[in-house]
Amino acid sequence: MARRGMVATSHPAATLAGLDMLRAGGSAIDGAVAAAAMLAVVEPMMTGIGGDAFLLYHLADPDGGRGELLGLNGSGRSSLALERTHIAGPAIDPDSWPAVTVPGAVDLWQTAHQRFGRLRFADLLGPAIETAEAGFPVSEHVQSMWTACTERLRRDPAATEHYLLDGEAPALGAVFQSHALARSLRQIAQDGRDAFYEGPIAEEIVRYARDTGGFLQLEDFRRHRSTWVDPIGTLYRGREVFQLPPNGQGLGVLLMLNLLENFDLGSMDLAGPRHTHLLVEAKKLAYADLHAHVGDPENEPLRGSGGVPLAELLDKAYARERCRLIDPGRPADGPAPGGIPTGGAAVGSDTVYLAVVDGDGNAASFINSLFAPFGAAIAGGDTGIMLHCRGAGFSLAAGHPNEYRPGKRPFHTIIPGMVLERGRLELSYGVMGGPFQPQGHVQLLTNHYDHGLSLQAAIDRPRWRHTAGLDVLCERGMEAATVEGLVALGHQVRLAGGAEFGGAQAIGIDRHGTLFGASDPRKDGAALGY
Repeated sequence: MARRGMVATSHPAATLAGLDMLRAGGSAIDGAVAAAAMLAVVEPMMTGIGGDAFLLYHLADPDGGRGELLGLNGSGRSSLALERTHIAGPAIDPDSWPAVTVPGAVDLWQTAHQRFGRLRFADLLGPAIETAEAGFPVSEHVQSMWTACTERLRRDPAATEHYLLDGEAPALGAVFQSHALARSLRQIAQDGRDAFYEGPIAEEIVRYARDTGGFLQLEDFRRHRSTWVDPIGTLYRGREVFQLPPNGQGLGVLLMLNLLENFDLGSMDLAGPRHTHLLVEAKKLAYADLHAHVGDPENEPLRGSGGVPLAELLDKAYARERCRLIDPGRPADGPAPGGIPTGGAAVGSDTVYLAVVDGDGNAASFINSLFAPFGAAIAGGDTGIMLHCRGAGFSLAAGHPNEYRPGKRPFHTIIPGMVLERGRLELSYGVMGGPFQPQGHVQLLTNHYDHGLSLQAAIDRPRWRHTAGLDVLCERGMEAATVEGLVALGHQVRLAGGAEFGGAQAIGIDRHGTLFGASDPRKDGAALGY
């Protein structure tokens, strides 16, 4: 708990970097950018400046009234040079150049900072640059994931050079340095986003792509801009729950909540199979619609000709109608989307989420990602930047809203969340984990709001994850009676470790203005305030 400012991230070094900015008089976005830059150094398989980012930002009213909520979409687009005929097979291989879209994170960092920042942009990157130069001790969670990626990193000469030591992942506790990444970060600190999109960084990435079979061109980088968007939301138990609009999957959170609002979850046993069964079935219905309708609104005709019908999907009457498909005594096997087009989904689960609230009540709900571990397992030449594989999120089904086209944004899994009560910011939160994220959001929210668990307890509680069909993963530690009850209902249950269930960070604000921070024990992180 704290009063003046708080940061929650998945790594202590990033939490401290963000908190230092707040203590120096910075805003929530100053803290968020500093923390995100640090995470790009100390969790290089999870995030980086070669990935995308999304932001929900709450701009507090200095007079104590209703603040302003804004969204920023920092996802990049596919290369104009990558034609559909270049892609072989039924899907885009995540470990390939066709999967590499233009990284959008750096532009989002500076775009948001220009609007909300108080400190110098260069100063925000200082801690990350220093850490990349001096090195950092590799922690247990990071080391285990790094080791699992060794074979993939060996396929790319630049990735091998910059992220393996004598062909192997660094050992636990080893001090890892990244001089090339430090150099790239220093160029961005000096020249801003232009260094990345119009200067030496873009030129080197394009040079390496050309030499190794890639498609990115300088024009792709020069055309990139982040997009300010209006957040979308729904009322749940009297609170306003907000997400970013498509091309992300935040819509899935709102669809699930609209379904669940028709049931008295609070009267159910949180540890009972009936409760978990209901949430799993709501997830199936929500994801059927999510994967049927979500694509890039900028690249599709608007409603009536293949766009995303948000108003219809979020209508409470539609949710009540869909609820009739939930059988309390039997799981559904692949429900169809509601009567509104159909299609593909996405892969990957390597992301960092962070929450920051400053002393004025401004808040950043911020997510930055490479999609898969180390992205496409391709580094951008001498830049030391790992490139993400967001293009693997495209569908190759003809006519689908998310169908691949040059210059288009793919379906995105990374989603920041916020909750307001009567116009007052109450919660800035997120749950990492690729396609799992809407499921994780809803479990955190229902644990907290329907069952009264504290934020930390809501995060700590064992999770479930529906994958496909009748298959459900239950986290080890979930009550045996719940697992056995799900099996008896007809679910095909497997037990799994915490790595399958993402990682959450959250900051709540109570009616006294006290900040409550929570950080997921499934990660190495921490929530700190002052």
